[in-house]
Amino acid sequence: MKKYILALLTILCVSFAGQAQRATSPPADSVMITVFLRHQQDKSLKQIQEVQEKNNLWGMFPPKETRVVSWYVMMGIGQVVTLKVAPKDVRTLNLAIENGAWGAFNTEFYPTYDYVPVWRESMEKRKASGKK
Repeated sequence: MKKYILALLTILCVSFAGQAQRATSPPADSVMITVFLRHQQDKSLKQIQEVQEKNNLWGMFPPKETRVVSWYVMMGIGQVVTLKVAPKDVRTLNLAIENGAWGAFNTEFYPTYDYVPVWRESMEKRKASGKK
């Protein structure tokens, strides 16, 4: 069931991304991707850090070809990193995760876009039409 929900959310994100792109005109030379680095909960923090060191995760991630937009720790989950990357460098990002994070984290990737400009425009339209 969880996989179906994630698939539906991914489809919705991709669908809405096209609408947001028309509304906000982001640069065509990069895409945003959010990476969930979920702690493997059968390991202690020390064990996770040992795997990261062994795999040289922090030497590979984030790749120099990317720009970090945000990086949060979600207690009980792990880390959530949003990056901007040129489409030609998506493979580099994927390999950095496969080679560096596997064994320490379960990973998930999501296409992402900035919804704030779309939300602001919607609120301005509501305000102009007299809606609260």
